[in-house]
Amino acid sequence: MSTVFDLYSAIDQFAPFSLSMDFDNTGILVGDRHQPVSKVLLALDCTMDVVNYAKEIGTQLIITHHPVIFHPIKRVNEDSVVYHLIRSQIAVISAHTNLDIAEGGVNDVLAQAVGLQNISGLELLDPAAQSYLGRIGTLSNSISASEFAALVKESLHARSVKFADAGNKIQKVALCSGSGADCLESALAVGADALLTSEVKQHEYLNAAAAGISIFDAGHFDTEDIVIETLKEKLAGIFPDITFFTTHTCPIYAI
Repeated sequence: MSTVFDLYSAIDQFAPFSLSMDFDNTGILVGDRHQPVSKVLLALDCTMDVVNYAKEIGTQLIITHHPVIFHPIKRVNEDSVVYHLIRSQIAVISAHTNLDIAEGGVNDVLAQAVGLQNISGLELLDPAAQSYLGRIGTLSNSISASEFAALVKESLHARSVKFADAGNKIQKVALCSGSGADCLESALAVGADALLTSEVKQHEYLNAAAAGISIFDAGHFDTEDIVIETLKEKLAGIFPDITFFTTHTCPIYAI
């Protein structure tokens, strides 16, 4: 039977954990690497709702994008997700920035979802590894900012899309899943008409519009959760002996 470490090793082949950024915490974060696995649950975040669902369906492993342990933990008690994971003997593998950066990872899935073509890396991180943060690509047609916002909302089933319209037509699009407004300078450097990301701050909207580039915030969850089904399909092809489940619960709402 496949083990937690087998799943870790498989992910390491297509999204090497060595790509993880310095601030990140990835890999097997909870549990026994030798534990046999017959059922796996994939989710963006490891919340108590996700843990409860994992217990309900009898999974031995949860794979998440966001690390279940990110900052140092000062206590592990009955209010802690980690406590319930350990008590339920459920392991967790988190593939975060390594999955953002990897070819075929979050940013490539996001670029494909919004219809970009001729996709390439945006911000070079490691010349030796040829690893990039974000992506750049082109739409088949030039459209307005409001049309692109509607396209993104429909493509990602996003709760909302906020944007600053620089008054330009959009065809060349830079993007960075999650919180990626820091990529604005890189987007400008490659001549992008727009930057698609999330968690954009007020001054970043203003700076982008003043610089002549439209900027779009489609939400952290909705720019990243799209990778979960792709990841499931990839792993299911490698491990036919394992049953994979996904959940797309988000505690954030918009009206």
